[in-house]
Amino acid sequence: MISITSKSPYAVRALAELARLAAEAPVPIGELARRREIPVQFLEQLFAVLRRAGVLRSQRGVKGGYAFARDPGSVTVLEIVELLDGPLGPGAEGIFSEAAAAARAVLAQATIADVVERENTAAGAAMYYI
Repeated sequence: MISITSKSPYAVRALAELARLAAEAPVPIGELARRREIPVQFLEQLFAVLRRAGVLRSQRGVKGGYAFARDPGSVTVLEIVELLDGPLGPGAEGIFSEAAAAARAVLAQATIADVVERENTAAGAAMYYI
């Protein structure tokens, strides 16, 4: 079936923040967690998976933290979902198979850089109308 847990949305939010900061130095995970209101321990678990998969790199120490191992424009939301929640839509039948295929197509087209752009656009639009 189609199953996306809270892991993927939290990870995508944190990755978007990491991309937005676009820092030369690694960003402490506590800073990302604070900015996006995500429990630090939960985010540590998610980022450990993404580091092992080669999406992120980490640095220990006082100036430690996380940075992208690849360009955020090459990391798809589907990749994050499948790393954290497993394959999307296996075993789906009939109309659910079609729904899973549609979801996969949308998530495969969206990158972390796209998520940042969407957030920036939404923030700009919200600020414009205030």
